[in-house]
Amino acid sequence: MDTESTYSGYSYYSSHSKKSHRQGERNRERHKSPRNKDGRGSEKSVTIQAPTGEPLLANDSTRTEEDDNWGETTTAITGTSEHSISQEDIARISKDMEDSVGLDCRRYLGLTVATVLGLLVFLSPIAFILLPPILWREELEPCGTICEGLFISMAFKLLILLIGTWALFFRKQRADVPRIFVFRALLLVLIFLFVVSYWLFYGVRILDPRDRNYQGIVQYAVSLVDALLFIHYLAVVLLELRQLQPMFTLQVVRSTDGESRFYSFGHLSIQRAALVVLENYYKDFTIYNPNLLTASKFRAAKHMAGLKVYNVDGPSNNATGQSRAMIAAAARRRDSSHNELYYEEAEHERRVRKRRARLVVAVEEAFIHIQRLQAEEQQKAPGEVMDPREAAQAIFPSMARALQKYLRTTRQQHYHSMESILQHLAFCITNSMTPKAFLERYLSTGPTLQYDRERWLAMQWRLVSDEAVTSGLRDGLVFVLKCLDFSLVVNVKKIPFIMLSEEFIDPKSHKFVLRLQSETSV
Repeated sequence: MDTESTYSGYSYYSSHSKKSHRQGERNRERHKSPRNKDGRGSEKSVTIQAPTGEPLLANDSTRTEEDDNWGETTTAITGTSEHSISQEDIARISKDMEDSVGLDCRRYLGLTVATVLGLLVFLSPIAFILLPPILWREELEPCGTICEGLFISMAFKLLILLIGTWALFFRKQRADVPRIFVFRALLLVLIFLFVVSYWLFYGVRILDPRDRNYQGIVQYAVSLVDALLFIHYLAVVLLELRQLQPMFTLQVVRSTDGESRFYSFGHLSIQRAALVVLENYYKDFTIYNPNLLTASKFRAAKHMAGLKVYNVDGPSNNATGQSRAMIAAAARRRDSSHNELYYEEAEHERRVRKRRARLVVAVEEAFIHIQRLQAEEQQKAPGEVMDPREAAQAIFPSMARALQKYLRTTRQQHYHSMESILQHLAFCITNSMTPKAFLERYLSTGPTLQYDRERWLAMQWRLVSDEAVTSGLRDGLVFVLKCLDFSLVVNVKKIPFIMLSEEFIDPKSHKFVLRLQSETSV
């Protein structure tokens, strides 16, 4: 009986120990599963963004999903969305769509008016010459060689005017501005009044009395073409030459990280200056990375999350004492926060250098296996020849993990998809570029134009100014260009007047004397 009880107790203990052991293993696996080999939490995420001009609440087929873990797996995409949407966002998106419809109507209306006016300008001189022979040919006086020379002159002048008008006015529109261009509108009004005045004079002095002097009629049409050429010259001066001389210096500062650039502009309106600033921003400023700005916020949240207040006096104590205790504890921890910041930055730099070195070695080893075949070598082994795309796909797995870890450490993984990296790798292989040339895009942050078009074409900017956007630049003016994530603050300073004087030095005055002292070695 004692033996059986002892055996049954041992069986119960062993089975209980096995169950507890299995539960412990499951707990350990549960705690270890969200961490990778470096001891950090998994950074898998899915970013869902709507294309430009489409509502965010579109069908599922219009949404795009990107997996940042292309270096490890391409079989599953897990995580949560980084963006949320509210009723205010929906209302703002609807308003932006309505504004875009209004901008399209205004754009096409302006293009239609300009086209109609251009046709009126070019057809008017031809109509001046053709109407008299059609209406009263028998009554016209013969013109002869003089009219033929005027015909040739007017034809070449019209051709020059057509080419100049096409080069100056008929350009692809770079952006939608909130207001019209004042000088261009004034020129259109001037041309319209000028052509209407010529038609009125033509109807009163030539059509009504049926003038028989055809040579004078032709000279009248040629004078209209000459006047139009002078107006085109005035348009070149106002629209192109006036802004070439630098008059102002614009300091452009990005509000999030303080990166700034300086540009020199001439006489421009505020909206045209804003347009030029944005064109330079895309090629001069490094791409905006919001992940680099979350470190300070995460550090502050971590400090506040580490504070715990215990109520030792019971529930009768109010919340005032707790708030005072937390403020005092936060002040004490703030004194040592600079040490934590120093060590965090040092550790981050160490990890970046380490993974950079691994990436450089991995890419160099991968490029060693690529060799460009000559014409005679391609005939020997046709089965082993690959195009640049196939070669890039062949060597990419050997460097994918090191590249992904480096991009995650530097917080650039959301800017480079696997497809874009393969395209860049194939481009480098096609043009026989070195591993250093391939890595330059990833080791140093480039301008916005270097990345995918979707990242800079989708931006919609708003111009905020205290003055009318059609007014010109002046000293001390400040205006702001806002987008969804940040803003550009532009400060205008006038270039100072420089007084430069001349001083003449006689070349014969360059004479010197050597002074010897007793303690010198000379």
